[in-house]
Amino acid sequence: MNSIESIIVAIVEGLTEFLPISSTGHMIITEKLLSITPTDFTKLFTVAIQLGAILAVVVLYWKKFFDFKKWQFYVKLAAAVVPALILGLLFSKKIDLLLESALTVSITMLAGGVVLVFVDRFFSKPQIDTEEKIAFPKAIIIGCWQCLAMIPGMSRSAASIIGGMQQGLTRSAAAEFSFFLAVPTMLAATGYKLLKYFKEHGGFTSAEIQQLAIGNLVAFVVALLAIKFFISFVKKYGFKVWGWYRILLGLVLLILIYKGYIQ
Repeated sequence: MNSIESIIVAIVEGLTEFLPISSTGHMIITEKLLSITPTDFTKLFTVAIQLGAILAVVVLYWKKFFDFKKWQFYVKLAAAVVPALILGLLFSKKIDLLLESALTVSITMLAGGVVLVFVDRFFSKPQIDTEEKIAFPKAIIIGCWQCLAMIPGMSRSAASIIGGMQQGLTRSAAAEFSFFLAVPTMLAATGYKLLKYFKEHGGFTSAEIQQLAIGNLVAFVVALLAIKFFISFVKKYGFKVWGWYRILLGLVLLILIYKGYIQ
C-alpha cells in the first residue's frame, strides 16, 4: 500500500464510518479494486484509521464528552461496549479471516439493506429522543446489537442504529448514540490491534507510522463533514435510501465476484 492508496482508503473510511453502509466493507472493496495485497499492516490500517474518524465525534460533541458532571453518560457507554469487547477477544482470529472475504461483504450488504428498507416501518412509534432518556438495560441491548458488525459488511453504525430504534429511540437519537458508542468501541479495537501488531512485528517502520498518521488525519476531516450530513439527512428522509444503496452495491459485488473481477 502506497501513500496515495492509503489516502483513498482513508477517504472511504471517513465517508462511510458513520453511515449505515459498512466502512469496513467499503474499505475491503476499495483495497480489492486497487489490487492492494492483503498484509498484516493493511488489516491493521483499516482498523487503526477508524480512530481518526471517531475523534471527529468527540470534536463535534465535545460538550457531551467533557461534561463530567453527567457520569451516567460514561457508565452507559462503558456498559454498552462490554459485549463487543468480550466477543472481539473471543473471535478475533475468525474476524480477521472474514476481513479478506468479498463474498461475505456482499451477502451482509444485501441482508442489511433489506432490513434498512423497512426499519422505519418496523419501529414507527419511538419514545426516546435524547441520550439522557436511555436506560442502562437499553444501552446494553444496543451494545449487543452492535456485535453484529463483527461480520464485515454489516456496519457497526447500522447494527447499533437498528438496535437503538428497536429499543424505542428516534432515528436521530439512535444515530447519535451510535456515534457515541463508536468512541469506546473503536478506541478499544484500535488499541488492541496496534499493541498486537507492535508485539508481533517488533514495532512500526517510519513508512507505516507516516501512513497511519496521514490516514487518521484524512479520515478525521472527512468524517467531520459526513456526520453533519448524515444527521440532517436521517431526520428528513430516514434509512430507506441507504437500504437500497446497500442492496444495489451487494448485487454489483456479487456480479463482479462471479465475473472474476474481485476475488
